[in-house]
Parts: sequence; C-alpha cells; structure tokens
Amino acid sequence: MYRDYNKTLIFNGSPRKNGNTAQIINKLTKLLKGEYKVIDTYYCNISPCMDCRWCRENSGCCIDDEMQDIYNYIQECDNIIIASPIYFSELTSKLLDVGSRLQTYFSARYFRNENPIIKQKKGAVILAGGGDGNMDKAYDTACTLLKHMNVTDVSPAVCSHTTNIKLALEDEIFINQLVKLADFLNKRYGQL
Repeated sequence: MYRDYNKTLIFNGSPRKNGNTAQIINKLTKLLKGEYKVIDTYYCNISPCMDCRWCRENSGCCIDDEMQDIYNYIQECDNIIIASPIYFSELTSKLLDVGSRLQTYFSARYFRNENPIIKQKKGAVILAGGGDGNMDKAYDTACTLLKHMNVTDVSPAVCSHTTNIKLALEDEIFINQLVKLADFLNKRYGQL
C-alpha cells in the first residue's frame, strides 16, 4: 500500500531523558515530515540477543518482548536513525543490546538464504559527546546496524563532539547539519 508520507524509526541510545541526545531528537522530529517512532533503549523492555541460534532456522526471534513490534516497524518504515551519546568512543551499551537483536536479519541472509527486509531505507547517525575520544568507531558500528536493517543510503554523520563545553543545540554548525539531515530524510527514497 502506497503512503505519501515517510515513517521514521529513531533509536535513542541515551539514558538521560532530557540530555543532549533527547534534545537533538526532539529538535529533529519537529523538522521531520510524516510519522516517527522513538525507541528509548534504556527504558524499553528489550533483552539482548542470547546467541541461542533459534533464528538460524526460524524467522524472527524467540524472545517475546517489545522488539517484536520494532521488527514490524523496521519492515514498513522509510528512514532509520541511530542517535547516541558517545561512551569511550562507542555507542551506549543499551543501544548495542537492542542492536544485538538484529542478529535475526544476519541469520536470515547468511544461514537461511533469505532477504528479511525487502524495502530499502534511508538512514542517519547522530552522535553527541565530548572529551578525548572520537566518533569514528561509533559511526562504523551504527552503519553496520543500519546495513542489517536494509538501509542503503546513509547520510553523512551528524556529530557534536564538544558537549563537555556546550550543548549540541547551542552549536550553529551542528544545527545546520541537523537541518540538512531533515531535508535528506523528508525526501522519499529514490527522490532527487
């Protein structure tokens, strides 16, 4: 069924309900057209993958929790965003726990020889942090997760790496990147 609006799935990797990442997501959702769903990884009922290998022979996951609804949304959405603070140059642990549940897509492709997600998607990575680390490892990890959700067009990373000095939303360069990201996501997949 055709929709004339986008559906966007946003994974929020922050434990802080009103921290930089939450404020960034709030700003971005005001710029997005269409429908969006935010998954607050620290406050949802999603267990990490237990490597039980059930998905090597079966579609989906045998763990019955909130991830089942997310699998459905992944199938139908147009955009997927991973937004996270940076802890020791990496995505947060709870975000990685949720990301581990994408194992079912890996198993579908490499053990069951199936294409688990037909619809191609656009994606984005938003990172916020400060200190002496860098964003490269976290961006690479996020891109790997996006790839497993059939994100084939990823925008350049939107990063604020000075949050130890000022809030991300006080950084004019960061705000401009966020606006460009919204423009990218608001276009239907395949549009120029």
